[in-house]
Amino acid sequence: MKNLKRQWKFIVVLIAGAVGLISQFALHSKSLFSIGNLQFPVHAIIIDIIGILMAISLLLEIFHDWKTGRYGVDILAVIAVVSTILIGDVWAEWMILVMMTGGETLEDYATGQANKELRALLDKTPRIANKLVDGKITEVKVDDLQVGDTVLIKPGQQVPVDGQIVKGTSSFDQSSLTGESVPVTKNPGDELMSGSVNGDVAVEMKVTKAAKDSEYQSIVALVKSSQAQPAKFVKMADRYAIPFTVISLIIGGVAWAVSGDATRFAEVMVVASPCPLLIAAPVAWVSGMSSMSAHHIIVKSGPTLEKLARAKTFAFDKTGTLTENQLIVDQVVTDDKSFDQKELQSLAASVEQQSSHVIASSLVKATDKDLIHPVTNLKETTAQGVEGDVDGKHVKVGKLSFVAPGHEKLNVTSTAVYVSVDGKFAGYITLKDKMRPESPKTIERLRRQGAEDIMMLTGDHKQVAEKVAKEAGITDVRSELLPSQKIQAIKDVPKHLRPVVMTGDGVNDAPSLTAADVGIAMGAKGATAASESADAVIMVNDISKVNDAVAISKHTMKVANIDVLTAIGVVIIIELIAFTGVIPAFWGAILQEVVDMITISLGLLAKTKPSDKQFGLEEK
Repeated sequence: MKNLKRQWKFIVVLIAGAVGLISQFALHSKSLFSIGNLQFPVHAIIIDIIGILMAISLLLEIFHDWKTGRYGVDILAVIAVVSTILIGDVWAEWMILVMMTGGETLEDYATGQANKELRALLDKTPRIANKLVDGKITEVKVDDLQVGDTVLIKPGQQVPVDGQIVKGTSSFDQSSLTGESVPVTKNPGDELMSGSVNGDVAVEMKVTKAAKDSEYQSIVALVKSSQAQPAKFVKMADRYAIPFTVISLIIGGVAWAVSGDATRFAEVMVVASPCPLLIAAPVAWVSGMSSMSAHHIIVKSGPTLEKLARAKTFAFDKTGTLTENQLIVDQVVTDDKSFDQKELQSLAASVEQQSSHVIASSLVKATDKDLIHPVTNLKETTAQGVEGDVDGKHVKVGKLSFVAPGHEKLNVTSTAVYVSVDGKFAGYITLKDKMRPESPKTIERLRRQGAEDIMMLTGDHKQVAEKVAKEAGITDVRSELLPSQKIQAIKDVPKHLRPVVMTGDGVNDAPSLTAADVGIAMGAKGATAASESADAVIMVNDISKVNDAVAISKHTMKVANIDVLTAIGVVIIIELIAFTGVIPAFWGAILQEVVDMITISLGLLAKTKPSDKQFGLEEK
C-alpha cells in the first residue's frame, strides 16, 4: 500500500503539471486572486495545493523518522517547496515535486517488478489433501483437516500436516525441514512432519495436529515473526543528510542576510533540493538489480545491494546448499579377506540396481556399469533391504539387523548399507552428501571479498556436518540445529561482524533467511518457503553466484557513492553561484534537472562489469 501511495503521488504531480500547462499556455487563464505581489491563476493554485499537501505528507514522514532516530535529506525538499510557493515560482515548485516523487517511484517500481516475477514462480505449496472417508478418497483443503482425520499420502506427495502413520512403510525426504541429506524410513506408529516428501510407497496417516500447529506452518509463522522485526539499517543517502543539509542552510541563510531578500534564500534552496541524492541510489540500484538478473540472481529490493556490499559474516545451510543433496560412495569397508573393495561394491550395486530407494540408486550410480551384473531371485523387504543371487552368490544388502542379525553393532557414524554374502557378513559401504564442486572455491573467494567469518548452520548430525565443512573450508560449524536455533545463531552474531548473509534452500532455512540482514535462497529447484522469505534468489544451481552477488553489490555501491558525492559537489557549487543572485529559481530548477541527468548517467554505470578484486578473483 505504501508503494502504491508513492506511485500515485508521482502520477498526481504529473497530471497537475499537464493541467497547469494547458491552463497557462493553451487557455491563458488569468489570476483568480492575489496576495500582495503574488498572483494566483488556476495552474498556480493547483500546483500550490499539491505542493502544500506533499510538503505536509513529507513532514509527517520526517517526524516519524526523527522519532526512530533517522535523519534524512527530505527536510531540504520541504524547504525548497515552501520557498518556491512563497516567492510564487510555480514551475520551479512543480519540477521539485516531480523529482521528489519520481525518485521514490523509480525504486518502488524496480522492487515491485522483482517481487512480481518471483511470486509467479513460487506460489506452488500444496493446499489439497487426500482425506479418507469410509475407504474413499475425498480431496479437501489442508486447512480443513482436523485432528483424528485419516489422510492418504501418495508417492512423491508432501505431507500436508503433522501426523502419525497408521498403515504402510515408506521413506520420507525431510531434508528441506531438518537438513538431513538421507531420506528417513517411517513405519506404522512413526511421526510425520508436514512438508516432508513421501518416497515410493503410499501410506495412510492419522492427523495429530491441525494445519496452523504443524511443522511447516510453524516455520512460516517464524518467518512472519522475523519479518515483523526487521533489522534496522541506515540508507546510504541518509549518511550524507546532516552535513549536506547544514551546508545548504548556511549558504541560503547567509545569502538572505547579505542581500536582505528572502527570494535569494529561496533561489539557493531550489538548487539545494536533495533530488540528486534521492535519485542517485535508486538509479544505481536499478542498474545493479539488472546486472544481478543477467547473472541469474533476482534481488527483491535496492537496500539489499547495500547490505551485501558491506557484509562481514556469511552463513550457509549444508544440505542442498553447500552440497548437492545427492549421495556418493565415501568408503567401502570389507570384513572378509575373500572380498576386495571393488568386488564388494559390485555385488551390492548389482543387488540394488532395481530398487528405487535413494541410497540404492546413489550406490548404483556411483558404481561402474561394467561392475553391475545380472541378479536373480530378487526379493525386497520393505524398510529393511534387498537380497538376490549374483554370480552364484546369495547377497543381502540393507540394515545390519537384516543382513547379519547376530552381528555386533558397529560404530559407523555415516549413512551406510551393510552387505552379507552367502549368510556371512562381508562389510559395509558408507555414503556422503556430494559436495558442490564450486563450494570450496566459493568460500575461498568470499574471504578474498572481505568476509571476516563464514559459518555452516545445519540440522544434520555433527560428524556428517564436520566432514562437509572441512571439505568446503569452513571452520565455524553449528550442527543438529532446529530452525529456531539457526535464528538464534544469526542473532548472536556481534555488531562488528554484521551485516550477516544467510544462504539456504530448505523450508527450515526460511526463518533464518528472514532473520539475517540478507537472505539468499537457492531457488533453482522451484518454489520454497526459503525463496519467499529471502532478499535474493539464485535461479541457477550454482552457489558461486553468491560471489557474483557480493561483487555486483560492491560495484553498485561504489558507483552509487561516487554518484552521490558528485551530485553533492555539483549542487554545492551551484548553491554558491545562486548565492550571488545570478540564478533565478526557475533556472535553478532547470540546473537541478541537469544535475539529475548527470546523476542518472553515473548511476547507469552500475551495469558495467565489476573488477576482478570485487569478484574475489585476485591471487592471494
